[in-house]
Amino acid sequence: MDKRIHYTQCPVCGSASIKEVFGVKDFTVSSEVFNVVECTNCTLRFTQDVPDTDTIAPYYRSEDYISHTNTRKGLINGLYHAVRKRTIVQKRKLIAKVTGLGRGRLLDVGSGVGLFVSEMIEHGWEAKGLEPDAAARAVAKQQYGITLDDMTEFSQLPKAYFNAITLWHVLEHVHDLHSYISQLKNSLTSTGRLIVAVPNYTSYDAQTYGAAWAAYDTPRHLYHFSPASMVELMKRNGLQVQQYRPMWYDSFYVSLLSSKYKNGKINWVSAVFNGLVSNIKAIGDPRKCSSVIYIVSK
Repeated sequence: MDKRIHYTQCPVCGSASIKEVFGVKDFTVSSEVFNVVECTNCTLRFTQDVPDTDTIAPYYRSEDYISHTNTRKGLINGLYHAVRKRTIVQKRKLIAKVTGLGRGRLLDVGSGVGLFVSEMIEHGWEAKGLEPDAAARAVAKQQYGITLDDMTEFSQLPKAYFNAITLWHVLEHVHDLHSYISQLKNSLTSTGRLIVAVPNYTSYDAQTYGAAWAAYDTPRHLYHFSPASMVELMKRNGLQVQQYRPMWYDSFYVSLLSSKYKNGKINWVSAVFNGLVSNIKAIGDPRKCSSVIYIVSK
């Protein structure tokens, strides 16, 4: 039975002041159209009538869903792999900088095929990865020789243990936001850092492509964060956003996909141009970037 979640209040702030923005097509799997709704109080956008936790799995079953399959199919995915090694190193260096540690204990939630966890282990970190998709865990074992745990381990995480907890484009997929954040908070040391990367619907590329913006990715993306809504979410859970960091490559990757969704094929010139303009507008203010990394503390 297909169970859908219909919101009458904002999942972040609880406000009943919500409005429909537009319908967004599922370009990856089902071709269904899902309404995106915005809270006029905290500015969170969220997908209305999403499948619940028991019925959403079929919407992830696509060879094109790169985080689960490690696919190199298609030129865009090929480009993704070309820059991924560089971004993995950048992420490792970021963790060291924001924690002040050369080595420590790290939890990566939604590890995909485990490349980031593998990178951290290779550089001396005690790194634990959680990944709900069995196929992705199998790829991690086969290609990188690491064992990722199922998400059933999430509720059993040790308290005040991890120096860093990372969610790279994961939080937008989580059904129960507040209990999730609460559990992560409990698992952080007093000086630990929560690092959350999510798409930013207030970016230039998001405004340019509208309902065709690939990072809406309905219904897999349940929430569409603005910087203001992320601050509100963390505040309500006793956490504080300390820093904002840009993800420069995302604007190009997302613009290329968005161009394909909007036009039926990629307009390379306009997509690259839009990605570049989006980044230029974010120079000096990472909160305007296509994807934002939030550095969060207790």
